[in-house]
Amino acid sequence: MKVLAIDVGGSHVKCLASGQSEPRAFVSGPALTAAAMVKGVLALTRDWRYQAVSIGYPGPVLHGAPLREPHNLGAGWVGFDYSRAFGRPVKVVNDAAMQALGSYQGGRMLFLGLGTGLGSALIVDGKLEAMELAHLPYRKGRSYEDYVGAHGLERLGRKKWRKAVFDVIEELNAALAPDYVVLGGGNVRRMKALPEYARRGDNGNAFLGGFRLWDEAGVRAPRSPAGATRAGRRK
Repeated sequence: MKVLAIDVGGSHVKCLASGQSEPRAFVSGPALTAAAMVKGVLALTRDWRYQAVSIGYPGPVLHGAPLREPHNLGAGWVGFDYSRAFGRPVKVVNDAAMQALGSYQGGRMLFLGLGTGLGSALIVDGKLEAMELAHLPYRKGRSYEDYVGAHGLERLGRKKWRKAVFDVIEELNAALAPDYVVLGGGNVRRMKALPEYARRGDNGNAFLGGFRLWDEAGVRAPRSPAGATRAGRRK
């Protein structure tokens, strides 16, 4: 099956279809509605052929549909009929979950997306679970997102922000005990070092995750990546 994977972000909407080598994108922003997103994607991909669509949505998703309107985009995303608008079957997942799915290499993986906020997902033996860790209390009356999201970077400065990110990884790893942690999102490039059990992801993995959503064989893998150490262990 040929799939169109769409990564909806606060600044751009990016898409890639099976068999294509170069993603295409257009500017999003606070006025972008769901209908405008569909219109923009259809115009941008009119020469591509695909049978199904995957959408990475920047917000919580329940039973394949957006649960709340996005913070950084326009309205009209909740209750929108995406399959009807595209004229094809559509699967909607949280954007961090879609990138996590594309980053997965087996075992128990925790994905943390360092972007405008904090995206999170857990995959255990091929089973994906999007998580909403961003707004849980962290310290001094602030949430995890308040410290490691874009506003946290601006408020703390790069050095203290890096320390906060490292601490958050350690805390969530202790709580969730993954085999390995993958850090994605645009701000991962600002990290100089990572814990030994963590690795950098690639935003392009969101497209692979979108393709995998329609893979009937699933994303099960026999073991964790070669060389990975269990996150709960220390040398």
